This record gives sequence, C-alpha cells and structure tokens, in this order.
Amino acid sequence: MTTYWCERAWLDGGPRERVRVTTDGDRITGVAAGADPEPGDVRLPGIVLPGFANAHSHAFHRALRGRTHDRGGTFWTWRERMYALAARLDPDRYLALARAAYAEMALAGVTCVGEFHYLHHDRGGARYADPNAMGRALVQAATDAGVRITLLDTCYVAGGLGASGHLPLDGVQLRFGDGDAHAWAERFGELTDTDRARVGAAVHSVRAVPAGQLPVVAHAAAGRPLHLHLSEQPRENEACRAFYGCTPTALLAEQGLLGPSTTAVHATHLTDHDVELLGGSGTTVCACPGTEADLADGIGPFRALRHAGSPLAVGSDQHAAVDLLAEARLVELHERLASGERGRIAPGALVDALTAHGHACLGWPDAGRIARGARADLVAVRLDSPRTAGVAPEQVVMAASAADVHTVVADGRLVVDAGEHVLGDVGRLLADAVDPIWEEQ
Repeated sequence: MTTYWCERAWLDGGPRERVRVTTDGDRITGVAAGADPEPGDVRLPGIVLPGFANAHSHAFHRALRGRTHDRGGTFWTWRERMYALAARLDPDRYLALARAAYAEMALAGVTCVGEFHYLHHDRGGARYADPNAMGRALVQAATDAGVRITLLDTCYVAGGLGASGHLPLDGVQLRFGDGDAHAWAERFGELTDTDRARVGAAVHSVRAVPAGQLPVVAHAAAGRPLHLHLSEQPRENEACRAFYGCTPTALLAEQGLLGPSTTAVHATHLTDHDVELLGGSGTTVCACPGTEADLADGIGPFRALRHAGSPLAVGSDQHAAVDLLAEARLVELHERLASGERGRIAPGALVDALTAHGHACLGWPDAGRIARGARADLVAVRLDSPRTAGVAPEQVVMAASAADVHTVVADGRLVVDAGEHVLGDVGRLLADAVDPIWEEQ
C-alpha cells in the first residue's frame, strides 16, 4: 500500500487542494480532500491529474519525426515516405522503436496507449512463424515502458478506393494485409488480453476494407473496442461517394459499425448528417490535431461532434510531437481558428478527453479518474515552471506541456520520477532505435 499526498488533485471535474490518495497494488483504495500530509506519504507537487490516454498511435511513425519536411507535398506524398519506413522494420527493430516511443509517451503523462497496428507481416506479405510477431513486439514494448496498451489490430485488405472500386494491395502494403477480412479475423482471434494489455480491432479505413467485409470485422470485434480512420482527407470522401454513393460515415452506419464501442479517428471532413450519425450513435471521436496540422489534413468539427453526442478523445498519431496536453489544447485552439471565437470547449472537457474518455474508448473504463476503485494512474504536473507559474490550476491544460510532467504512476508503479523514466535516457533509446533505420539509405 502506498499513500500519495497531492498539493492539488483533479477530482470530480476540477482541482481540489490537499488530497491524499491511497493505493493498493494497481487500484486506488481511498481519496480524501483537505487532508494534511502524514509521515510516509509520497508527496506529489503541482496538480495531479488522472493518467493520460493516447487514444491513437502508430508507433513506427515516430521514426519519421523531423524527416518529412523538405519536399512539401500533401498527405499522399507523405504517405510514400511512411511506406518506405514500414518496409525496413522487423519484430526486433519494431520492439526497440516502440519501446522508446512508449517511454517518451510515459514522460508526457501517458499511462495507456491505443496502438493502431497494421504492420503485420514480413516483406512481400510473407508470414512470420508467429503471424502476430509484430503485435506481440508492441505489447512487450508497452510492458517494458511501463504503460498499458490496447492493441488495435487492424484489418487492411485493399490498396485504395477509386470510382471503379477497390484496388489490390501493392508494394509495402502487402505487409499490412491478410487476404480478406475472414483471414484477418482468424489471425486476430489468436490474440488474447492480459492484465495490462487488451486487444481491440480496427478498420484501417473505408478505402482499405470493402463494404461487404466490414461486418466481418464488426463481428470479430464484438465486446471489444473498434477503431477506424474516418474522412481524414477529402479524396477519401470523393472516392467513397463515387463508388458507394454516400459518405464514409454513412457507409459505416449502413454496415452497422457505429456505436458506443466504436471510435472514429480524425473525422476531419464531415457533412452535417455525418455529425448527426456519429453523435447520435454515441461513437467516440479521437482528434489528433498535431498530426492533422502536420499533414495538412484540416480542422475537424469537434465542438459540433461533442454537442451531437460524441465523446472526444485525443491521440498523438504519427508522433510529430508527443505532448498530450498540447493535443488537448489544440482541439480548442483549432476551434478558435475555424470559428473566430474563444472558449469553444472548456478546459474541464479537454481534461476529460485527455483522461476518462480516452481510457474508455480503449476498453479501460476503470481508468482516467482519481476515485476509489479506479486504476492507480497519477500524473503530477508542475505549476512552478516558466510555462505554468501563475496559472489557475483549473486551466492548467491551456498552459502546461509534456515538459511539465514531474511524476507518473501507472497501475500503482512509479514510471517517471522527477522527469526521469525508469528506463533511463529515453533520448538515447530513441536515437539507438531510429538512427540505424535511416542509415540504410
């Protein structure tokens, strides 16, 4: 049993002062506000928030950071460089890269990551002796880095969508595919949950899974989280309308994929009816505004989605930066840019997106709160740094950055102490994982 005394902690939607949190193993067993510290308490400075959920991650994209800004282009030209990276990875390299990427997330306050995993097979689509070797490497990486993971094993069986239909997989895409959704479901069925790793499913996009195969994925995912990329680019919408006669959101609704267990990632280019379909079905929407800006995707209608009934979560996606506080803040800032108004989404709602909603959409509804019975995830954020000094605690999400994360406790385990990860020098881990990949050029 460990007791933490917090100068301030985020309880019931806002900060309270002088809070003692008692934990036993991976659970919070008691919370008392207005308490004096006692001998033996572990003191946590600043304001303590529930653990952050990174609801959308592509771990291998971390190796692209700072390497795609020299040629201009669009999302589609960036994708070619992503494919080139995907061609170079094997289970050992993936383990090293993901371990370092997840450790960087822990330093930023992340206690659970949703890994949208489609790099399944060897070059040319050949199967590893263990057909889930790459997925198991990701689970091991998260364990090593001290964070929970929801492995969102992704169905990816077509190479694209045009006016005349779906295209076959080609080139590096062959590593992503299982042949069809039934073969994907068979491999998916071999994955099992553990105490700190859960299995969910994903549809890469309506471009990558033909409509007739979408129900196969939904059936395999029953009782588990189901995630999907949705309307990230206008070209996706145009192709879907040209072939199916409707928007991607309408197609998913028609095939029965929307609902409270589903999370739509990006949802950037939506019609008013799309917003109604997502909100009315209680589908969570995961915003990744850092990536959406980096890839010139656009600004999603996240306030409208929230008002329509969609819970909001956030993710760092391609990890151009790993700062979940900034991702939450950018949801509001992009709303301001699009609308010309401030205060579109309140700070407390942004904290919910960062914590409770993110964990729930990853299948961990017992996380994301500092409350009796919840998972013992605590993130102490400094209030005395050059960024946060003088900040009203209830507005900390609008000022703090990953650099202000002081202490991270995940499932009752101390993972980050005074800004240092238990694995040591995370910058060195990242360099050791990333540099050899690019030395092959």
